[in-house]
Amino acid sequence: MAITFKNKPVSLQGNEVKVGDIAPNFTVLANDLSSITLADSKGKVRLISVVPSLDTEVCDTQTRRFNEDAANISQVEVLTISVDLPFAQNRWCGSNGLENVKTLSDHRDLSFGEAYGVHIKELRLLARAVFVIDSSDRVTYVEYVNEVTNHPDYHAAIEAAKAAK
Repeated sequence: MAITFKNKPVSLQGNEVKVGDIAPNFTVLANDLSSITLADSKGKVRLISVVPSLDTEVCDTQTRRFNEDAANISQVEVLTISVDLPFAQNRWCGSNGLENVKTLSDHRDLSFGEAYGVHIKELRLLARAVFVIDSSDRVTYVEYVNEVTNHPDYHAAIEAAKAAK
């Protein structure tokens, strides 16, 4: 799959995830530095929003948009994953008043980035992507955004999250 960052090709490391796959497990850090895995949200529909850094305009918009849209979807947990440090994520969430999305850090070992094929080798960032995982841990929606500075298809992701069981 061809991904660019500011119109320059970049290399993704890890395994590409496809619709129908069993969602790979991962370990990331919560804002309090506790470890979080996919199993921690077992039995729920998960919308995983992947961003390079919350401190950029598109990532900020993406996280806010899914936070707002998630308020209208019952039984869906929204996780935003970036390589930002947990302290920075906590500061960002606190100053922006977001309540419907959990920010998680893949900074420590890029476990999520490798498991979902979004680790940008050249930048040690995560490529922009969205995944929907149903309550049985099956992937029902995947979008790897081909240009990292572009927005994902918000409508399609939200509709996929609403349709997932």
